[in-house]
Amino acid sequence: MRVVAKFGGTSLGSGDRINRAADSIAAAVEDGHEIAVVASAMGSTTDELLEEITFEADDADRSQIVSMGERISVRMLKAALSSRGIEAKFLEPGSEGWPIITDEFGEVDVEETRQRALEVADSLGDVVPVITGFLAEGHDGSITTLGRGGSDTTAVMLGKYMRADEVVIVTDVEGVMTGDPHVVEGARNVGEISVDELRNLSFRGAEVVAPSALSYKDGKLDVRVVHYQHGDLLSGGTNIEGQFQNLVDMRERPLACLTVAGRAIRNEPGVFQSLSAALGDSKVNVDAVASGLDSITFYIDADEAERAENILHREVIAQDALSSVTVDSPLAVIRVTGGELPNQPGIISEIVDPLGEARINVHDLITSATSVALFVDWEDREETLEITQDLF
Repeated sequence: MRVVAKFGGTSLGSGDRINRAADSIAAAVEDGHEIAVVASAMGSTTDELLEEITFEADDADRSQIVSMGERISVRMLKAALSSRGIEAKFLEPGSEGWPIITDEFGEVDVEETRQRALEVADSLGDVVPVITGFLAEGHDGSITTLGRGGSDTTAVMLGKYMRADEVVIVTDVEGVMTGDPHVVEGARNVGEISVDELRNLSFRGAEVVAPSALSYKDGKLDVRVVHYQHGDLLSGGTNIEGQFQNLVDMRERPLACLTVAGRAIRNEPGVFQSLSAALGDSKVNVDAVASGLDSITFYIDADEAERAENILHREVIAQDALSSVTVDSPLAVIRVTGGELPNQPGIISEIVDPLGEARINVHDLITSATSVALFVDWEDREETLEITQDLF
């Protein structure tokens, strides 16, 4: 099996942890697997280096400085592997055979990187390459970086381009957890999670796998997250399933828009809970929710509009903070979903501007980490769908 193993800063944070990492790599090699390693800077080295740049430094100098953490890590890990009789070499920008190349805009040169990654893959079995994460090289030989979480990006990108069977992210958490174990009681490991679920969590603060890395995952590539104390690269942790797909989808049935108004209800604890609970207790499914300072809007199946209006009206009468409920129907929702959406500056205007030019009124727009939902008049649904599909 061909595996790309990425070791995060915590998993390389001391000599003992580097020894643990080397043991797990050596065990996998001795079992006959082809292993490529991506190494982050030891501990919090990169952050410490950035904090010490208290002077004016251009981008080229900053990149050279912050690259030192990863450069140390690959040398340490390569030496630890050599001491175990494992043929290993480290690769950093400027090395012969360095794989990750960026263009003049700082973006990954896909074709050049894919070709170089395949050349690295051809050497697997004879040698274990230990590759600096986070770093890249421009065509002019300059040092560039892949941004925050760049070591994860390095690993999943190389896994894809090297045609690996699996990428293993070795970190300081027990895979993906049901909640932050430092905050909630009883948090446990999630054995499997979809790439869409994890990307949404990652964009909302979950520090498991960098969102930029997940964009490189395809259906053929397994990605798994394991704790550095686990000691086995080939089992345990959380499997990340599936892949991102750009998708434009229209809900087949019309929606009703029910808006509950009340003075500063966003600042009233329990109001949203009571409204949503009332709908849930009556088996009314909510497709989407939007809120403002003085209103909460529920989007539900248009066939349920009259019943839902009566349910919400009872809550309005019962709560002093609420003043009225109103219904707008029928509406359509068109959703644009794609793993690359959050990385595209101006994507909202690219979607909305053509609709404005076509004189289509967007009643509401709701975004998540990986999707944009457009709410328009039911009669405008086909034209909205056609315009949006043309964009993607």
